[in-house]
Amino acid sequence: MPKAPIRVAFVCVQNAGRSQMATAFAERELERRGLENVEILTGGTHPADHVHEEVVEVMREAGYDLLDRTPRAISTAELESCAYVATMGCSTLDLDADASPVEVRDWALDDPDGQDPDQVRAIRDEIQERVNALFDEVEARPEVRPV
Repeated sequence: MPKAPIRVAFVCVQNAGRSQMATAFAERELERRGLENVEILTGGTHPADHVHEEVVEVMREAGYDLLDRTPRAISTAELESCAYVATMGCSTLDLDADASPVEVRDWALDDPDGQDPDQVRAIRDEIQERVNALFDEVEARPEVRPV
C-alpha cells in the first residue's frame, strides 16, 4: 500500500515572486534527492496576473525558467493537507496553529517586486538556502524515503 505523500507549500499574497522562486528550488530538490513521496504546492491568498519580471530574470540567471508559471490561489483546505507551509512574510493565512498538524514557517523575506537585480538575487539566494534546509528536514522523515 503506497504511503500518503508529504505535502509542502510555499505561499505568499501574490504568488508572483518569492513563493515561485521557492517552488522552483523545491522542485529541483525533489529531483536531486530522488524524493518520490513529496508533493509541492504553491499559491497566493490574492494572486497576481503574472510572475514579476525581475524574478523571472534572476531565476533565469540561475538556470530556472519561470516564464510559463502563473500565480494561482491556494485554499485553506489545500494548506491544511500539508505537513509544512512556508510563508514568505506577507501571507494572510487562516490556519488555526493550535488545532492544525501543519508546521507553518514564516520566512519574513523582503518582497522582490520593483527591487534592483542585486536585491532580487540576494532574496533568491536566501530562499534557496531556506528551501535546502527545509528539504533536509523533509528528507529525514521516514515516510519520504524511497521505497
